[in-house]
Amino acid sequence: MITRSRRLPTTAALAVTGTVLAVAAAAGCSTQAQAGAAEPGAKNVIFVNGDGMSAAHREAGRLAQVGLDGQLGMDEMPVGGTLTTDSRDPKSLVTDSAAAATAWATGQKTSNGAISVDLDKRPLPTLGQQAKQAGKATGLVTTAQVTDASPAAFFAQTADRKNQDDIARQYLEQSKPDVILGGGEDWWLPKGTPGAFPDTPAEDPEEASRGTRGDLVAEAKQQGYAYASTPAQLAAADGPKLLGLFANEEMFQQGPEGQGDVYAPVVDLATMTRKALDTLTGTGGDKGFFLFVEEEAVDEFAHDNNGPRVLQAMQQLESAVDVARAYVADHPDTMLVVTGDHDCGGLTVEAPATGPAPAGTPAPDGPFPVPGSTQQFVMKWSTEEHTDVPVPVSAEGPGSEAFDGRHANTDVHEILARSLGV
Repeated sequence: MITRSRRLPTTAALAVTGTVLAVAAAAGCSTQAQAGAAEPGAKNVIFVNGDGMSAAHREAGRLAQVGLDGQLGMDEMPVGGTLTTDSRDPKSLVTDSAAAATAWATGQKTSNGAISVDLDKRPLPTLGQQAKQAGKATGLVTTAQVTDASPAAFFAQTADRKNQDDIARQYLEQSKPDVILGGGEDWWLPKGTPGAFPDTPAEDPEEASRGTRGDLVAEAKQQGYAYASTPAQLAAADGPKLLGLFANEEMFQQGPEGQGDVYAPVVDLATMTRKALDTLTGTGGDKGFFLFVEEEAVDEFAHDNNGPRVLQAMQQLESAVDVARAYVADHPDTMLVVTGDHDCGGLTVEAPATGPAPAGTPAPDGPFPVPGSTQQFVMKWSTEEHTDVPVPVSAEGPGSEAFDGRHANTDVHEILARSLGV
């Protein structure tokens, strides 16, 4: 059930409520049925994850991109609320991406590292699979490996998120998403069989093909997927099913500032999102589609307390949100949701210090200019790990009003499933 923080009713209010319920019951209906009837469904759902993105990341992105008086597109969306993020891991209440995405995709809490299985490691139905069974087209777009924890939770089940080659196999043999775009070619090809991206590249010698399930790229082609590994191939790809792998692993190189950190995706998130929407619109037809979109670099660079790269990733995320919002404007039967799975880095956004920092205090990132003003801000980090703070959620389109207020992250599944009619 959806959980929200609310004030306890007074005795008088309870009496009035009881009278209303009695009248509704006498009329042969319930308030629950009335609420359900009043909520319009959505033909399409676009769900966007800024991995590791809390309110502080959004504020830093806002200041850097549009200044003091501006608003990001994700902040202009008419419905806003918050999501709690804790997992049910016996060792830590702070979630990882696998447990957080499982809560979204299944409506159930689980252990860290587990993907769409319950606490006893039994597989759970996922929203991606439920949408496909309802006749909708489905897809995923990410700057991580396409088999990484967040997208995987919507389309696969495994007790260990590290089983990425088996996740790829499940995509092709079980959940069958129509669009798969992102990184992670290493997991689709057998060990010792490099594809479009060379094994052991200079920028990261640990990257190399490592699959144990055969040549899954070849299998995808046999199933009718158009395959792309370059921008030109992606642009030219046509047909109802599309697989695009644009990096060995993530579509960036993680690291602290100046220590091998690179954010230069072969194809940017906005371009992949636009292509996915074009493809799914045709494939879904009258039934519509479900699309998961993720900017992974917010989380990965926050782990390294790399403020400049986090701001760059936030800009790329905002560009993808702009693409999605433009689609909603042209297709008002579409629900768009933008949120984060958890906070990463314990970020705070502050004004630059006017004097020397206390001894032993880590130096903040910045200062960064605020466009249109003489102001600056810095980014301070309290950890290189995740935290348990709630994260903001923004939404628009049919049924989006359900995200108003405070929710558990498991409520996402109920709201999206109800909107999709699955």
